[in-house]
Amino acid sequence: MPEETATATQPPSGPVLPARSRPRGRASALWAVGCGCTALVVLVLALFVRLAWGSSDFPRVAPEDAAGRAFQRSQEAYDVMGFTRTVRPGVEDIGVSTENTLGAGSCYSGGLLSLDEPVAGAYQMSHRWALNHVPASQAVPGLRRLHQQLMDDGWDVTSYRDGEKDNWDLFVQRDDGDERMYFTWFPDREYFMGSATGPCAYDPGWQEGDTGSVDDGLRPPTLRPARPS
Repeated sequence: MPEETATATQPPSGPVLPARSRPRGRASALWAVGCGCTALVVLVLALFVRLAWGSSDFPRVAPEDAAGRAFQRSQEAYDVMGFTRTVRPGVEDIGVSTENTLGAGSCYSGGLLSLDEPVAGAYQMSHRWALNHVPASQAVPGLRRLHQQLMDDGWDVTSYRDGEKDNWDLFVQRDDGDERMYFTWFPDREYFMGSATGPCAYDPGWQEGDTGSVDDGLRPPTLRPARPS
């Protein structure tokens, strides 16, 4: 009976890679696509969370510092307009008399799922000012000059109405609307109004349960005409 000879399989020359370590073009491509999809999903989820819940990552700024910044914006606009009157703090008759006041508003996260609840401890400071008895000869060239100056300074003009016979309006903003200013002149009443609103911030002195407004007790400086150069 012939002997049965087992045929041995000769090992290939060179090292043998484990089956899982052998590179495979299709598998590698699928793995790369899978990683890319995962990263995309994570990015989309992060973006959705930000849009849904908004952002309340505001800096901590003392109310008096925010008030000083808003007032400075108004003073700069006042200088460009070329007004020569002195406006003391306060207001006697809103929309009729001169005005130079501060006010603080609430801040919101702004997310898609926001319930319009203000962010606790956050505020947005504004400075308002107004002049009566402002004729066209002063308001018209002043607003045109201010419009050009603010554009040169990098502000985004969101609205500008060169009214001629109607009201004149100028609205500007910067940093995606964190800072805003508006100016309006009413020809029929010869009344000019301006406002500067700063970005949202946390009051460093705020504590849970505090009531009242951060502008309590704050008074702006006197608006003064530009010093002659």
